[in-house]
Amino acid sequence: MKTNEYIDLEDRFGAHNYKPLDVVLDHGEGCWVYDVDGKRYLDCLSAYSALNQGHVHPKILATLLEQAQKLTLTSRAFRNDQLPLFYKELSDLTGYEMSIAMNSGAEAVETALKLARKWAYQVKGIERHKAEIIVADGNFHGRTITIVSFSSEKFYRDDFGPFTPGFVIVKYGDADAIEKAINPNTAAVMLEPIQGEGGVIIPPEGYLKRVSELCKKNNVLFIADEIQTGLGRTGKLFACDHEGVKPDMIIIGKALSGGFYPVSAVLSSAAIMGLFRPGEHGSTFGGNPLGAAVARTALKVLTEEGLIENAARMGEYFSDQLAEMPQKNIQEIRARGLLIGVQMKTSAGIARPYCEALQEKGILAKETHESTIRFAPPLIIEKETIDWAMTHIREVLAK
Repeated sequence: MKTNEYIDLEDRFGAHNYKPLDVVLDHGEGCWVYDVDGKRYLDCLSAYSALNQGHVHPKILATLLEQAQKLTLTSRAFRNDQLPLFYKELSDLTGYEMSIAMNSGAEAVETALKLARKWAYQVKGIERHKAEIIVADGNFHGRTITIVSFSSEKFYRDDFGPFTPGFVIVKYGDADAIEKAINPNTAAVMLEPIQGEGGVIIPPEGYLKRVSELCKKNNVLFIADEIQTGLGRTGKLFACDHEGVKPDMIIIGKALSGGFYPVSAVLSSAAIMGLFRPGEHGSTFGGNPLGAAVARTALKVLTEEGLIENAARMGEYFSDQLAEMPQKNIQEIRARGLLIGVQMKTSAGIARPYCEALQEKGILAKETHESTIRFAPPLIIEKETIDWAMTHIREVLAK
């Protein structure tokens, strides 16, 4: 079948809840993907950072195949031999005492919200069902009803109410706004250290540190959504590490399985995570042996192959190359490691046509919030590959 035939089938039989670039991929390796017509592309999106280890990493693939031949699912009604090792290795790597495994990022966010509310009632002593959680405008934490309830993006909300109460929205990057919003019913503050979906919005230096201090001062939990920014994307294990901040809870997903399988987790202390009782929260697939085994190897690849350090080096090189370009159409470049947003000037038009032009040149990137192009290649990328890409990026962005 040809590209247009696949597109016609998808548009005819599938819900139109995405607007992908019109490229139909059928295999990938490392930083590269190939379409059904045989054309090669550099993947500069990494499935929104789920593919930090690259496409079809051989070590993760070997683990997937080995575990799939042994045991894939037990439900949590029974124990399996992979989940305990996953929990232990996650604790060793991150320094958090306990974690809970889920599947999607949105599930993990919901898990953190439930845990924060239980902590509010059982530990802080807030009146039951009165707990409030402070979030930031421009956030993207997922698409469930509760999560879109505290989105500031009307498009995500307008046709999906009524909404879940208990959330207060303040300006992102403004610690004073958080300080003013805290009251006796405040259970937690939940933030993305960098707003990836919002356009790679990086808060002012010291913001996360001050938020953490405010939370400690007011007996409020600090929750960091590191689903996109965590696990090496910004050149450190977590984006919060750039300010030496350790939140009370961290939410991870995406690259936790190297793109092979949906795995997410919430990390916290024993005092907080220990509040969950059997039956209060769970998932049939959460913590399954196949996902746990895959995640164990995905984490090993990140650390043993030096991908976090490479993200720091190559991210600096990539953003430096972009900064040296003629800035005729570019308003701003925002970068932390290999999470890079190129903000186009209003006069240059929306970002989608630039992404389509890059596609023609063999580079797959994606617009976000209409005017920003996001570049986030796998963390295995090398200088020579960036040099090749920059030749085409310079040409396209100058038009």
